[in-house]
Amino acid sequence: MKAMVLRAYGEALRLEERPLPVPGAGEIRVRVEACAVCRTDLHVVDGELPPGPLPIVPGHEIVGIVDGRGPGVVGPAIGSRVGIPWLGHTCGVCPYCAMHRENLCDAPLFTGYSRDGGFATHVVADAAYCFPLDGFDDPVAAAPMMCAGLIGWRTLKLAGEAERVGIYGFGAAAHLIAQVCRWQGREFYAFTRAGDIAAQRLALSLGARWAGSSEETPPEPLDAALIFAPVGDLVPTALRAVRKGGRVVCGGIHMSDIPQFPYSILWEERQVLSVANLTRADALEFLDLAPRAGITATTTTYPLEQANEALADLRAGRFQGAAVLVP
Repeated sequence: MKAMVLRAYGEALRLEERPLPVPGAGEIRVRVEACAVCRTDLHVVDGELPPGPLPIVPGHEIVGIVDGRGPGVVGPAIGSRVGIPWLGHTCGVCPYCAMHRENLCDAPLFTGYSRDGGFATHVVADAAYCFPLDGFDDPVAAAPMMCAGLIGWRTLKLAGEAERVGIYGFGAAAHLIAQVCRWQGREFYAFTRAGDIAAQRLALSLGARWAGSSEETPPEPLDAALIFAPVGDLVPTALRAVRKGGRVVCGGIHMSDIPQFPYSILWEERQVLSVANLTRADALEFLDLAPRAGITATTTTYPLEQANEALADLRAGRFQGAAVLVP
């Protein structure tokens, strides 16, 4: 197999050849068809998350074909298409797992961070944390669903019944969850980097009621704001944009520090919440909803060997939607 490997934080990934991995008990081996590139991959490569095991193969928005099964695995079937997400394993015994809040597990494993991921031709995964993708015929289009879509869905769920939703950072997650908002009959307002006309045009093409810079005030108070950009400064900005009782939901795994802000913009029962990972129930909900809602991903493809270029382009905002690596 081939893999793009991170050997030291802050360094470029290296293309390496490795023996084909053998799945262990409860595991499957997947021949990767496509792996989307997530901003969390940038955080892993840049060493912005707590240190994990190195070397590591990043990538956690994986779509591929099952080509091997370890002892005890009865499904999915060899030859079937599956998706592999960020949450790669949970302990099943901690208080959070017992409360069906496995996204907060005390001893989790994460794909592409604490176990090898999908920037490769093959990957081994816990069969219980893989999802059937029988209804998804295009692996490139399906790959961003496995994190951008799933985390976007959990973030929107935490917004409650909000009718006017502001979306800060109009990238991979935002452009997918905006389509869910439209399908559900919600109004959404898109906030981008100053001068990012391309992202604003994409938002308007997807049905945004308004699109502009994060520095601007929306034309109407928001019921909720979803923040996908890893920028702590956006929290007080979003608080100022939501109405009394409104919610600001931070959807990223990493964010720069939130600056000091006056209590007055939090008062009147406004709330700030964070999203941590996802549950398998979230994934099953979203993967059932996505085809019915007609959600489509805007993608830019790169050969596996150009993973470093894809990461650089993501960091610089040189494409719309999601980047997808194809072995």
